[in-house]
Amino acid sequence: MSVKNIHLAIDLGAGSGRVLAGEWHEGRIDLHEIHRFTHQPLTLDSGHHWDAVTLRQDILDGLKLAVDRFGSRIASVGADTWGVDYGLVDESGELLCHPFQYRDSRTDGMMERAAERMPQNEIYARTGIQFMFFNTLNQLLGEQAQGSRLDEAADLLFMPDLVSFWLTGKRVQERTIASTSQLYNPTIKEGDPGVSEAMGVPARLFKPVVDPGTVLGPVTAEVAEATDLQDVQVVTVGGHDTASAVAAVPATGGIVAYLSSGTWSLMGVERPDPMISLESFADGFTNEIGVGDTVRFLKNICGLWLIQESRRTWQERGEEISFAEMSAQAKAAKPFRSLINPDDPIFATPGDMPRRIRERCAATGQPVPESVGQLVRCIYESLALRYRQVWRRLISHLPATPNCIHIVGGGCQDRLLNQMAANAIGVTVKAGPVEATGLGSIMTQLIALGKIPDLAAGRVVVGASESSENFLPQDAPAWNNAAKKLEKLPLSSDSE
Repeated sequence: MSVKNIHLAIDLGAGSGRVLAGEWHEGRIDLHEIHRFTHQPLTLDSGHHWDAVTLRQDILDGLKLAVDRFGSRIASVGADTWGVDYGLVDESGELLCHPFQYRDSRTDGMMERAAERMPQNEIYARTGIQFMFFNTLNQLLGEQAQGSRLDEAADLLFMPDLVSFWLTGKRVQERTIASTSQLYNPTIKEGDPGVSEAMGVPARLFKPVVDPGTVLGPVTAEVAEATDLQDVQVVTVGGHDTASAVAAVPATGGIVAYLSSGTWSLMGVERPDPMISLESFADGFTNEIGVGDTVRFLKNICGLWLIQESRRTWQERGEEISFAEMSAQAKAAKPFRSLINPDDPIFATPGDMPRRIRERCAATGQPVPESVGQLVRCIYESLALRYRQVWRRLISHLPATPNCIHIVGGGCQDRLLNQMAANAIGVTVKAGPVEATGLGSIMTQLIALGKIPDLAAGRVVVGASESSENFLPQDAPAWNNAAKKLEKLPLSSDSE
């Protein structure tokens, strides 16, 4: 028999997906990208959805390609995705509709509706989750406003749980992804019945949660036939991609501070328990569950979404500009010419991002970015300065200031942004691993199968598997002055 030392990670982001293979040998994980695919929202009469049919087929295609390459060496597979979104299934397991996309407008006004049913400070005291328009709580209120789907649903499956259901036929809710919903209580470690009842959400939709590292069992006969997977265990991992990414932070002691850099930037620290207080509520910090019975105390920041949307707009106009070219042109542009608040609500939805940024700069009396380099530099510097603001609020909740911050995920490949982050925050940035989410998923599978003892040992494995690069703070006076400039910029809503 061949050695079963291949573990597969299905890693779905909000714009693309991948199937990765992790080869476990000699105390390290060697990653191989097997299949990469894009997925975009479907615009239907009912709103913006994810194309579940195509997404499922892309996953099966990736698994089949993995079997073609590694055959019977494959031992396990686990899935992670972005947070908050879900599918509703009936008793027979059929989706009632394509899952909604979290930026769909059906959540408009729902945060206010939730506050009418339960005060925000009480919702926060129960869930520890910062208030974001796209939280699952608000999406479910949008479901109520649209009709009867909640009455018809037998189960709510968050996106990684939906993938596990496609693979095994088992309906579970994994803990890290459930904790993003604003319906989970991190203190009692289960869904909060008080919040669900106040919101009118059927209690039957929420099952007892399972931990990351739970072996669900083998793939179904249908999946085995479609992919040729044989004797392969499906394992719950950190179903929220940030949970998997943070699990792979190669820290060896002290306070684990991180910035998971992708479409969203998530800055926080790893904790043994939640931190829920009037101060953390006022600062908008969230308490999400991590791998290994940890809590991710963090804040969401608008991340590379601004870059991604700008590039998409340019592509639609026939201007093909790579991310590397964008960074190079930004590096050559004049520093601190124009700044924006990346978390301004005006930038939250899809659209012509370069136009919005230019209009915002004009409205605040700043030079308007004209070239690609000027606009990208505006985004980068603004992001780094926003990191600084959040960092200072973060450390105010901690007993000691971390001596470094780990930037993980795809965004850590941009050396210019890494250096700007170090300059703005004022501490050493340790960039890497790039493939933190995939490594965290596979590490969790290895722990579940008894090949790695625990999270601490897994992080040593990650450190041996992928290198990181250090960036030291520079140009403190210039960044201090720029930070004062950003503090004075109003949000677009302030002038309405």
